[in-house]
Amino acid sequence: MLAAALPRSIAVAPVRTMLMSVPNVSEGSDTGLLDEIGRAFAPARLLDVHRDPDHGRAVLTLVSRQGELARSLAAGAAAVVERIDISGHPGIHPHVGAIDVVPVVYLTPEQRGAACAEALLAAHLIGDGAGVPVFLYGELAAGRERAELRAGGVEGLTERIAGGLLHPDFGPSKPHPTAGATLVSARPPMVAFNVDLAPGESLHRAREIAAELRESGGGPKGVRAIGLWLDARARAQVSCNVHDPFDVPLAKIVEFVRERAGVTCAELVGLAPRAAFDGFPPDIEIPGYDPARHLLENALVSPAGG
Repeated sequence: MLAAALPRSIAVAPVRTMLMSVPNVSEGSDTGLLDEIGRAFAPARLLDVHRDPDHGRAVLTLVSRQGELARSLAAGAAAVVERIDISGHPGIHPHVGAIDVVPVVYLTPEQRGAACAEALLAAHLIGDGAGVPVFLYGELAAGRERAELRAGGVEGLTERIAGGLLHPDFGPSKPHPTAGATLVSARPPMVAFNVDLAPGESLHRAREIAAELRESGGGPKGVRAIGLWLDARARAQVSCNVHDPFDVPLAKIVEFVRERAGVTCAELVGLAPRAAFDGFPPDIEIPGYDPARHLLENALVSPAGG
């Protein structure tokens, strides 16, 4: 079912004229609202929406031409700010905004310059049009991490701004009262991937495993991980971002976790390059996974985009 690895570039013909973005929205339950928000990103093409009530988060995958994508992102961000109030937001995923992160993704090294330019334009337009402060991260901010900006949530971010420790790169000088702030970057493909632990495994164990799995804890390069408890599923989860799925395929994440705890299933958030599934263990279920929709190489050439 899962195809073999590709080279480090994603060699799909239309990719050369297109860029991708993966905005994360702090709402994971209201399907009707998320459908409205998805339409607001037009004319960008919506490839996928991953909703998670426990995380209180939806991940939208969009594709559009350079020169068009930034304006689509700004339009979508304005719709999110208008519709989502994060004061009292119940989601367990770290966040600082209603439209929390907006990465522009380059699928080949040759697209990096275009993606950086488009991300900077999007940051400017979001700050001006949606009225939220925008902070750059990753390649656009000397490697500054999202975790640094999210520390303490919106309250912590507000305190650091007020104390002069942080200054928004675009937009207002303080967080929006109901929509917080937005983080923007440009990056190559990254995979958001979760591993649900077996019944009986604790949140404490998930956090221990996540600490070992993180690059900073001695785990594989480019892996970020946290341990969470999912009320809706009544089980613990190790939630990961794999920054280089070509060098660290998802099979490596699964094996790392199940050497330390029982595993119920895995979860792909959004899309992933085919190479990420190289050697994936056939006995681990990924509910809802459809290669036609969730492999980047397939989704980018699908006329319907899923």
